[in-house]
Amino acid sequence: MSEPRSASRVVHHGDGLAWLAAARGEGALRGVSIITSLPDVSELPTLGAEGWERWFVDAARACCEALDDDALAIFFQSDVKHTRPGEGAHWIDKGALVTRGASEAGLGMVFHRIVLRVPAGTVTHGRAAYSHLLGFSRRARLDLSRPGADVIPDAGPTTWTRGMGLHACRAACEAVIAFTPTRVVLDPFCGHGTVLAVANELGLDAIGVELGGKRARKARALTVASLLERRDDDADE
Repeated sequence: MSEPRSASRVVHHGDGLAWLAAARGEGALRGVSIITSLPDVSELPTLGAEGWERWFVDAARACCEALDDDALAIFFQSDVKHTRPGEGAHWIDKGALVTRGASEAGLGMVFHRIVLRVPAGTVTHGRAAYSHLLGFSRRARLDLSRPGADVIPDAGPTTWTRGMGLHACRAACEAVIAFTPTRVVLDPFCGHGTVLAVANELGLDAIGVELGGKRARKARALTVASLLERRDDDADE
């Protein structure tokens, strides 16, 4: 008998949207679902708030347009409070922005889950205590005879404060397995690679794209075991 095939991982160092457009043009995204977290306004300060909002919706639409009808586009996004000079602070609802981009691409919402980043009732500043976990597809639909939890009480350990937690990544990858025939996960803004590590743990092939060279190197090496070890080390400090 042949040995079981190990899940593969490839991480590209470059611009996620440019890579996505090129891969789509080459027909290289067959059988691929996307799980990602789009950059926050604070990560693209040169665009300004209005420019970032247009970029964000366009980026969500580009991710959705690139996929097969049966695939899922899953976004993990945390709302933020943003201050404009002379106007005070206001909320930026990233869930609404992602939904707008998906709708413009012709995708319907398959699920909307709330992921708690900190315990309920915790006072936070700047970034919301929760994140949206939103899944979209042209063809995949909910099976109402098999309900699931709409609230994930703990995002799980993460490699950095804005990263997608382990439990949220697992929920997203399990949704790909449950709702689609796709068995490759792409994260075009993969950061340290938590999505990729969890995808591999669940037997899914993974592709990441990351603009930062140091983070791309980390994304090639990160495993679920090393992430859990890091959490244990932090707890001992």
